[in-house]
Amino acid sequence: MKKIFLFCLLIVTAQTQIEAQTKSKPNILFIAIDDLKPLIGAYGNTFVKTPNMDRLAKMGTTFLNNYCQQAVCGPTRASLLTGMRPDMTKIWDLKTQIRDVSPDIVTLPQHLITQGYSTQGIGKVFDPRNVDVNTDKVSWSIPYYKTDKKYYVPELGEPAEGRYQLKETKLAAEKVINEALAKGMTKAEANAEATAKVRPTTENIDVADNAYTDGANILQAQAILAQLSKKNEPFFFAVGIAKPHLPFVAPKKYWDLYKREDIVLEPFQEINKNPIEVAYHNAGELRAYTDIPAVIAVTPQKELGLSLSTDKQKELLHGYYAAISYTDALVGKLLNTLDSLGLTKNTIIVLWGDHGWHLGDHNLWCKHSNFEQATHAPLIISAPGYAANKTKSYSEHVDIFPTLCDLAGVAIPTQLQGKSLQPIMKNPLASVKEYSISQYPRSGVDEENDRLGYAAANVMGYSIRNSQYRYTIWMKNGFRSTQPFKAESVIGDELYDYKADPLEKVNVAKDVNYDVVAKKLKAEMLSYFASQLKLK
Repeated sequence: MKKIFLFCLLIVTAQTQIEAQTKSKPNILFIAIDDLKPLIGAYGNTFVKTPNMDRLAKMGTTFLNNYCQQAVCGPTRASLLTGMRPDMTKIWDLKTQIRDVSPDIVTLPQHLITQGYSTQGIGKVFDPRNVDVNTDKVSWSIPYYKTDKKYYVPELGEPAEGRYQLKETKLAAEKVINEALAKGMTKAEANAEATAKVRPTTENIDVADNAYTDGANILQAQAILAQLSKKNEPFFFAVGIAKPHLPFVAPKKYWDLYKREDIVLEPFQEINKNPIEVAYHNAGELRAYTDIPAVIAVTPQKELGLSLSTDKQKELLHGYYAAISYTDALVGKLLNTLDSLGLTKNTIIVLWGDHGWHLGDHNLWCKHSNFEQATHAPLIISAPGYAANKTKSYSEHVDIFPTLCDLAGVAIPTQLQGKSLQPIMKNPLASVKEYSISQYPRSGVDEENDRLGYAAANVMGYSIRNSQYRYTIWMKNGFRSTQPFKAESVIGDELYDYKADPLEKVNVAKDVNYDVVAKKLKAEMLSYFASQLKLK
């Protein structure tokens, strides 16, 4: 009997130890923000009002030189969430499903499930076009949350097209939908018809935060956090915020934070000297909005990019800033909820923007490039036991997966292509890499202009960014870094010196004064290609 008692005691003790170890793991709040460039106070911006993101920065590490892997939603999110570069995920577009091309790839939340975490999400985390209808079902231990309609402002209901609450816009969209249904279109086809015909770039009306989907999702996320706080297992909770993505809609109080006469346009709105034309695009995403054609019809257009009138530029800038401040307020609600539930001290908080955004620089709008304004993306990580700091050390989105594993004290999968940033969080002067790598495809076909996918892109530009320079090489013939390099596939290259030319006005790749630098960076790029070829 005594032996049986001791055996049972050992089992109970072991189980208690396992439960204690699981409970001691930190929670992870994973905040994904769509189209947010580093216009944050913590990054030195003094115009855009972001008190809550600045508050988070005072709790953690701000990575001042963080870059995305490909400046468009689907590929950059697939890369970040798998810790693998686009040429490994095989996601370069907005329509290929991750599991169709890489069925065995492991995502961050999927891995955390094996490490004792519950995983759940709401809002845009993966791009929904690149995953299954369950937003990558295997990544979530709790089925992915859809927006609960009860969290919208009752008298307004759901926004039209998931975006608009202005009465006139909603009525116009409803009219198009009813006419389409009467013609025999399916509901999905009718909704697409409304999106094509009723799609203004901005909306400024006096409504509550939860009039829009992001605000409703945050209310729901607060309720989910309250439920998670009562459980005995650590959680990974991903919250996706869709603003400041187009259209720039936000409650009036956030527009009122800015005076349009104080808004300054981008100083360099020209095509750079010695351009590589394939580096540019025509802002097809913005052109798809229904108030843009009338503007550009009366605005002289340059050979590359998209020229807008001063008034329209200021309206868009105003809307982008308002949408950022709206997003910031929603981040504040999440932080307040963590505090009120007593979760902050044992929660890793990571906030990231999926890529940057052109606001008229280089005569460009939207993302879709290898230029600085598209690839530079915010990253702030707060973790228990780590002092707040800012670092100029280089980081990339692929580093987030291994970093969170490191901070949580769980195994880091060996296949990941990023590096843990934990050493930098301990010492902001430390470094884990000398440069970042970004890439962007061009197909040279009509679909490229409309941003419909470009899955069969024949051209790819690869870009190295270090502390002073950016070197980009453009390759044709369907080249990928997992293939042997062929010099005959090179279309051209770019080199920018950020100390002499922070606005990327001059491509100095062929300048004899930069011959040594250009050769060195090209050699580093070829070395990078060779390293990827070995991983294939």
